[in-house]
Amino acid sequence: MASTLTCPNCGHCKEETMPTDACQYFYACENCKQVLKPKPGDCCVYCSYGTVKCPPIQAGSKTCC
Repeated sequence: MASTLTCPNCGHCKEETMPTDACQYFYACENCKQVLKPKPGDCCVYCSYGTVKCPPIQAGSKTCC
């Protein structure tokens, strides 16, 4: 499953394939190189900066970790 991540620093967008069996806690923007981490209360970068929440959250879990 894919989600488009948007960097809050520079606005760069990129579609990425989400892992289905683990959280992705860090993501480095390929444009500005800033390392993104989840916002407080979110379990992963897809839940914070993606167009689609991570698969475990979509399935009804409270966290993906």
